[in-house]
Amino acid sequence: MTLKINEQKFAIKYAIFYTAVIFAILLFPFLIYANYMYSLEEAKTEIALKKIGIQIINEMEKYDETTSEYFSFPRFKKFNAGLYDVNYNPIFTLINAQKKSITYMNEGYHTLNNDRVYVFEFKNSRYFGAKYLVVLTQFDTFSMFKNMIIVMLCIVSITFLLSFIILKNFAKPFQQMNDALDNFIKDSMHEINTPLSIININVDMYQEKFGANRYFSRIKSASKILSKLYNDMNYLIKEQTINRKAQRRTIDFSSFVRKSVDYFKDIAELKGITIMQYIQDDIVIDFIPAKLQKIVDNTLSNAIKYGKEEREVIVILETIEENIILSIEDFGIGIKEPNKIFSRYYREDETKGGFGIGLSIVNKIVHDENIKVNVYSQLNKGTKFEYIFASKAQYS
Repeated sequence: MTLKINEQKFAIKYAIFYTAVIFAILLFPFLIYANYMYSLEEAKTEIALKKIGIQIINEMEKYDETTSEYFSFPRFKKFNAGLYDVNYNPIFTLINAQKKSITYMNEGYHTLNNDRVYVFEFKNSRYFGAKYLVVLTQFDTFSMFKNMIIVMLCIVSITFLLSFIILKNFAKPFQQMNDALDNFIKDSMHEINTPLSIININVDMYQEKFGANRYFSRIKSASKILSKLYNDMNYLIKEQTINRKAQRRTIDFSSFVRKSVDYFKDIAELKGITIMQYIQDDIVIDFIPAKLQKIVDNTLSNAIKYGKEEREVIVILETIEENIILSIEDFGIGIKEPNKIFSRYYREDETKGGFGIGLSIVNKIVHDENIKVNVYSQLNKGTKFEYIFASKAQYS
């Protein structure tokens, strides 16, 4: 277990979240703004086309055929224009006839694919016999929307950057608190180990010298429960190191389970529970010992904790086909919500003590090691945990 927070990941994760929220909030106003800009651009284009058309008409008004041999039709960088007769046949045009289809448009502003057109209708044929003046320009929606998207991306980028900086600084005091708490837990665990070891050693020495005593048996059982909790906490503290550095070993699984059963016999006897073991000999598995210990010990201790007094706990280890199967069954209160039983800090019965971390450790191990788990439970009848390990060859 580690309480250390990765500031970088924390800041990035929540900066992305806040940026996404802000983007979602701004999306609707942005769409309204985009529609407004589109309409504004249309209006500006219409005005520009009108202005160019009026300029051309003014130039034609100035033309005097008695003084000039020909009329120089005005040309513009972004605008093309042309004169057409009543049937829309071009008299003179700068509009590319192959690309543009100028046919039968009423006077006014028109949309023609990606182009915008303004048509001027003449009442007579005074301008070189023309009925219509057509002015055309390209409507650049791509540039318009590109600029709006750039603005939006800038807003999003600035929001993300500011969120990242703020959240990274925001996480620092919590990180310092977590570091202090993490160090406190590690130091506390170290200090707890020594008195626990002294209690266990002295109880064993007392029983060896003076014989069994029910009071000392209770002390020994209680110290074993404390040792089990200590081992769970110690495993959580060292979990990352175990996952990174611990090596698989070939383990005599049969002997391993028998030793765990022997360890928990004192605790079981306090409740009058008998541990029945049916363990097949010479079962071998390649596994990380610390992880295997957590699976066996936590499941067995839970079976004793929640089993009914004067009943049995049945431990079976066997091989079936290519699989090794460990099952631990109690005849106790059962599980109300099996789907929650592997959640950290979840306890079915708050009066039973513990922190609710044992099976959450098991859950992570079986997930990491690809072990199949079956849980069979009936209220007031009991629970059975079944772990299906792949063959040794598959673990190697």
